[in-house]
Amino acid sequence: MKKIALFAFNGDPMCFVHVLLNTIDMKDRGYEVALVIEGSATRLLLEITNEGHPLHDLFKKVKDLGLIDCVCKACANKMGTLETATEEGLPLCGPMSGHPSMASYMEEGYEILIF
Repeated sequence: MKKIALFAFNGDPMCFVHVLLNTIDMKDRGYEVALVIEGSATRLLLEITNEGHPLHDLFKKVKDLGLIDCVCKACANKMGTLETATEEGLPLCGPMSGHPSMASYMEEGYEILIF
């Protein structure tokens, strides 16, 4: 099975929607998928966790499928969303000075895609 780790750095909702769509599409096609929410994309947690947001249902589907592997602890802290990530039950990671390590994913056989 092909393993893909999607690192979402971009906090633009129009970019993030494509990360969510591709995460689900790859899962549906049998890929092992891990979504890592990094950088300014962590700021979106304040918005997309609200039911009225246009990306809420798509985000909830990705979350409910267990495809969010981690949220960057350092970036969520910087963007003021650490509490939101915790309240949402999203896994936090930060083995590399508070940030996720791409090398760790590569060592586990994941191909890295950056958005």
